[in-house]
This record gives sequence, C-alpha cells and structure tokens, in this order.
Amino acid sequence: MTTGPDELLLDDHDRRVARRAPGLLATFNRASVIEASDVHVATRLGALGEEADPAVLLAVALAVRAARSGAVCVDLAAIAEQPVETTAELPWPTQPGWGAAVAASALTVRGVLRLEGSLLYLDRHHREERQVCDDLITRLRQRPPEVDPVVRDAGVARLFKPGWEQQRAAAVTAVGQWTTVLTGGPGTGKTASVARMVALVAEQLEHGGRAPRIALAAPTGKASARLQESVAREAEALEPQDRARVDGLRSSTLHRLLGWRPDSGTRFRHHRGNPLPYDVVVVDEVSMVSLSQMARLLEALRPTTRLVLVGDPDQLASVEAGAVLADLVAGFSDRADSPVVRLTERHRTRAADGTAAVELDELADALRDGNADLVLDLLRGGSAVTRWVEPNDAEALAGVRAEVAEAAIAVTRNALAFNDPDDRTAITRQLDEHRLLCAHREGPFGVGSWNRQVEQLVGDRTGVSIYDEWYAGRQVLVTSNDRGLGISNGDIGVVVRLPDRRHRVVIRTGTETKLFAPTRLSGIETVYAMTVHKSQGSEARAVTVVLPDNDSALLTRELFYTAVTRARERVTIVGSESAVRGAIAHRVQRASGLAGRIAGSS
Repeated sequence: MTTGPDELLLDDHDRRVARRAPGLLATFNRASVIEASDVHVATRLGALGEEADPAVLLAVALAVRAARSGAVCVDLAAIAEQPVETTAELPWPTQPGWGAAVAASALTVRGVLRLEGSLLYLDRHHREERQVCDDLITRLRQRPPEVDPVVRDAGVARLFKPGWEQQRAAAVTAVGQWTTVLTGGPGTGKTASVARMVALVAEQLEHGGRAPRIALAAPTGKASARLQESVAREAEALEPQDRARVDGLRSSTLHRLLGWRPDSGTRFRHHRGNPLPYDVVVVDEVSMVSLSQMARLLEALRPTTRLVLVGDPDQLASVEAGAVLADLVAGFSDRADSPVVRLTERHRTRAADGTAAVELDELADALRDGNADLVLDLLRGGSAVTRWVEPNDAEALAGVRAEVAEAAIAVTRNALAFNDPDDRTAITRQLDEHRLLCAHREGPFGVGSWNRQVEQLVGDRTGVSIYDEWYAGRQVLVTSNDRGLGISNGDIGVVVRLPDRRHRVVIRTGTETKLFAPTRLSGIETVYAMTVHKSQGSEARAVTVVLPDNDSALLTRELFYTAVTRARERVTIVGSESAVRGAIAHRVQRASGLAGRIAGSS
C-alpha cells in the first residue's frame, strides 16, 4: 500500500530538513531521499547558473548525494526504482523529459554537470573517470617493455616452486606489460606473487644495465605496514640474489608516495609535469582506492613505469567516490588486451594443521558467491574456527562479551607492566590477537555501544580508572592525519604506563612503531571495537563480527565478506539469520561509467 505525498518522514523541526527548500527539493528532502546539504548545494549552483527548473535542481541534488554516498554519478533512468527510506509515493520526474531538461540546462552547457546517456556526473568526477580510462588504455597501447626471455624463464623457474602455476603465469604477464591488475581472495598468494614478481622485473632491469627503483604503497598506514611485512617475509624464502632485490624495500601510504602538498588536499607534488622516479610501482589493497586517488596515481607515472595494482574486488570499496578495482575487473573482462590476472588457487594456511584455512576459505567463498544456505550451514556447523551467535541468546552473547574483554584485559595487563620504551612492537602485535568489528558506529550493534561495554569490563577486572582520558591499556584509533607526527587516519595504538608512572601512547603507523606523550595527540578515539571499513588492510588472529538488524542500509555482502576475511584463524558472527541472509542478498550499488567506458574503448 502506498501513501500520499503529504505523509513524509521528516517535519520542519528535524535538523535534516532544509526549511527553505523549494518544490521538488523540499518534497524529496522531507522524504529522506536527499539531505539538507544536497539541497543547499543544488540551490546554490542553481542560483549561480540561473537555473530554476525544479527537475534539474533535483537532479543536481541527487548527483551530490551520489558522490557523498560513494557513487561517481547518478543514473537518472534507474534512480526512481532504487529503494528509499520512505513509505511516501514520490513525484519522480519522468524520462525522457527529465534527461532532456538536464541536457538543456545552463549548468550542463557551462560544464558544471556532465550528462552521458542517463548518467549524470558532477564535472570533477566526469573528468577523473575519463582520465583514468584514457591513461589505462594509453598504457595498454604502448609498445611493451623489452624482455630477455632466457633471463625471464630462468628467473621464473628459480622463483616459483611447482604448484604455483597461476602465480608463475601472473609474474610472466607482469614482466611483459606496463600495467598488471592482480586480483584474488584471501590466501591466493597475491603478496607472495608480488615479491617474486618484483624480483623478476628487477632482474630484467639489472640485465639491461639499470639499477631498479621500486616503490611499494597502499591506501592506509595499516595496509602499508602489512604489505611491507609480507614482502619482507617472502624475501626470507628467496635465494640470495633474489632476496637482495626485494629485501629492505619500504612501503608508504599512497598519499605519501605521491607527495603531500600543504596548499592542497587533492593535488600532490608528483604529477604529469613531475612524475614519480620509479621503474616499478606496486599498490596493494586497491579496492580501497577512490577514483580521485587512482587519477592522481596514473597521472604521476612515467610511461615506462611498470604498475602493479593488487587487491580483492569483492571487498568493500573506498569510502570516497568510486569502486575502481571492481570497475577495472568488469571493464576489462571481455577485452583481449586485459591486464587483469585473477588468482583462485589458495596456498596460505592460517593454522598449523591448515584446518582454519580450509573452513575460513569455504566461508569466504560462499559469501562471495552469494550462497546464503551454504553460509548458514557452515556457521551452524560450529567448530573451533567458525561460530554463530544469535543476538537473543543471552548466555552465548555474554560469552562473546567475556571473550572480547579477555583479549582487551590481556593488553591492559601488559600496558601496566610496560617497562622498555625501546621494545614497542610486542604490545602492538597483541592488538592483532582479536578484533571486534561492527557495521555501525552508533546504536545497540555499533562501535560506541561495544566500546563502552568492553571498557567497563576492563575497568572492573583490572582496576584501571577508565574515567581518566589516558589510562593504561586504552586501545586507540587515529582519526585524522598529522604529517608533523607522522601518523595517519586508521593507525592504531595503546596507552602504556612507564615505570615512572607516566603515560605514553604506542602507535603503529605505517612500518614504524612510535611512542608519544598523550598531550601531543589529537584526533584519537577509543577502539576496543572498530567499523569494518576501518579494519580494511589489516588482519587479526580471531575476529568477532557484529551484524546489525536486517533493515540496516550498511548491511551488505561486501561488508560481511570484508569482515570475515580479516580473520586468520577464527571468526565469530553475532547476528540473526535474517541479518545473515539480508547481508548476502544486498550488494553495494555504486553508479559508475568506468567499466563501460573501458569496455567500449578501442
């Protein structure tokens, strides 16, 4: 049953309402389809461009909303069919008249808006999408790098043991082209392939008389540190000549690689006029890279730089606009010149007997494939690896709280006994023993609620005063970049007590572990629990995933899959059957023209 347009969700006193919004903007704002900020941008652009058509202003507001929610554009032909959080019957403009009005608008004529078919872009995202496509296709059309096949084949035989045929083929492919997109799920040997791939390319460059210049990068400090540690670990297994080629490589965040500029938050020191000096650039966790970041990276590369993009396209996309990795995989899927290599064979064991690897991989595969019945069967099986707890099972839920608290209490006890400022890595590694992940920040299933519960249990069991801002054992998350201190949004740490009873904060940032006086830090929050988005680029031995109710807009297959694949040995799912099924059924929808643009480029 539908209701009339007067039965809307928000009234004039709600802070989300733009009370002076005209016509359609007011109707859609009060129906919670667009927010006050979207209305304000649309009306301001309309005033500047002398555009008063209500349908055009609604399209502008929807394009702004799309960018805010992670999409690159809005599909005017499909937007009316998408679910919205209202029971009202909305007066959507009809096609083709809506598209024609937008096409004829002064905002479109002046380039503020860009319309391609039914896809409406804000100018910046349109330019970036075209640039990413053009730069990638240009790199594909270049004459391939010169390769000595004898040196290559000897290197491949030396670097890849039998049974690693997919990884061997990926490395051969990467040596012979300027761009490689290496994808695969957890345990498929992406990082192992990267280390050996880099060694293989470095050998080719050395054979040509050049000392190779290699850069490793990732979107966040956590992901950067994990990449460097993984490559260093793989280097230990290589023969001496290959180990020398990759040993000691340092990884950085993508922003640091491109070069911060104090006068700009969107532009960097390296660009087309001042390209990066490297022969090889490897970027890990590319699913987290936004459209803008990819545009800045591609324009900063020399034509003769080999680019290797690594990631899992089934994970959550960037919190900013774009789903670049998924778009690249989809766009190149039917092209004969595709640079995409997908690894499917697994080689990693997370436990000594390999049991954890098998069970976690089965769960991850079922999630990726959208097989809800199999996911539920695996969770119902109940083992030392996978566990399912219904929210209404008070006894089981109390057990989860106790387990989460025990992990936090163990960190607190070591923080109270901390006596060597030069030995900082052990206590930060302990943070990777267990991770509690939520979809929401607030609400009964959110980070805030779980943080308060765990913090109270820690205080009760250890006697630390949790009402002091800085107490030993407080686990913290950095929420803003501080270039002066060298810490980044997403870095984690813990407060420790020195023998003289002063408090310090140990923070793992990038590839280093640093010690700070609390007074030097800002943008810090407690993190006994964190959002799934914040957990990307990291792993923990055990992971507890708290799913929200089935009606949550954040409950998606990508979120569920990303959370489960953070676990190395054990995962606990807290959620109802309807939440599990709802998450698997709901896919992230991000409007973008990049995949189609790549597929159609000749």
